[in-house]
Amino acid sequence: MILSVSRRTDIIAFYLDWFFNRLREGYVLVRNPMNYRQVSKVYLNPSDIDCIVFWTKDPTNILERLDMLNNYFYYFHVTITGYDKVLEPNVPTKEKIIQSFQELSRKVGSERIIWRYDPIVLSPDIDVQFHQRRFEYIASCLNGYTKRCIISFVDMYRKTKRNTKALNMYDISHEQMLDIAGVIAEITSGCGMEVQTCCEEVDLSHLGIHHGKCIDDDLISRISGRRLKSRKDKNQRAACGCVESVDVGVYNTCMHGCLYCYANYSTKAVNTNVKLHDPASPMLVGKPEPGDVVVERRAMALADGQISFFD
Repeated sequence: MILSVSRRTDIIAFYLDWFFNRLREGYVLVRNPMNYRQVSKVYLNPSDIDCIVFWTKDPTNILERLDMLNNYFYYFHVTITGYDKVLEPNVPTKEKIIQSFQELSRKVGSERIIWRYDPIVLSPDIDVQFHQRRFEYIASCLNGYTKRCIISFVDMYRKTKRNTKALNMYDISHEQMLDIAGVIAEITSGCGMEVQTCCEEVDLSHLGIHHGKCIDDDLISRISGRRLKSRKDKNQRAACGCVESVDVGVYNTCMHGCLYCYANYSTKAVNTNVKLHDPASPMLVGKPEPGDVVVERRAMALADGQISFFD
C-alpha cells in the first residue's frame, strides 16, 4: 500500500505530531469524505506500507524528525510558488521554505524531494513575465537539490472563483499554457531538472515536458529497490497518472489559507475542524462516533520482488 500524506491537507506543516502518534500506534482511522459514517481503519506498520508520499508547502517541521521514518520508504512533494500573501496568506516566506527544501534534500537526497510549482494562475497582476521571474529565481535556488519539477495550471472551480473574485483570476488559454511552459522548459534546461505536468491534458511533449505521476510507482521502485504491482488510481481524474494510494488527510483542515486551494471550501469550515483536532485521536478531525461503520483496510504490500537500480 502507498500512503498519501496528504493531498487533502498539509500534515507536515500542521499535524505532524498526530501523524507520528499514528505511526507509533500502527493504524489511523479515515472518514470517507463522501460518506461520513463510513470509516476505514488503515494499518501503518512498515510491513503494510510500500512507500509514504508526503505533500507540503513547508517541510521545516520534519527536518529533525526523519529518524522516525527509518523503517519506511518515502519521498516528498514540496510546493514553492512565486505568489505573495495575497494568494497564500499563511505560507512562510519563500526564502524560509527554500532553505528547508535545501536542508531536506541534503538529508534525503535530491531524488526523494520534488519541487511543485503549482497551480499556475493568471490575473491582471500575474502574467507570463511574472512567472518567468519567479520561476527562474526559485529554480536557481533549487538547482542541484531536486531532479524533478511538477507544474499544473489552475482549475477555476466554483469555490476557486468565489475565493479569488477580488483578484480577477481567469482561465488560462491553450496559447498561454504553451507560453508559460516554454519559459519553464527553457529555464530548467540548464538546471538538470525534469519537468512534468500534474493532471493536465495539454500536450507539452514538444517542449520536453511530459505527463507525470505524483504518486509514482517507478520512483518508488527506484527508492525501495522493489518492483511494485500497482494500478492507475481510478478515483482520480482521467488525466491523472497517479497509481493507487490511500490518503489519510481531511478536507477543510489546511491553515495555509491559499485562495486557489481546492481542498478548503471555506475559512469557517477550516476553523471548525481545527478546533476538533486532537493529536491523540486516531482521526485527524474529531473522534470515532456511535453509528460509524469501521472497515479494516490492511492492504497487501505491492512489492513483488527485489530489483536493483543502483548496481
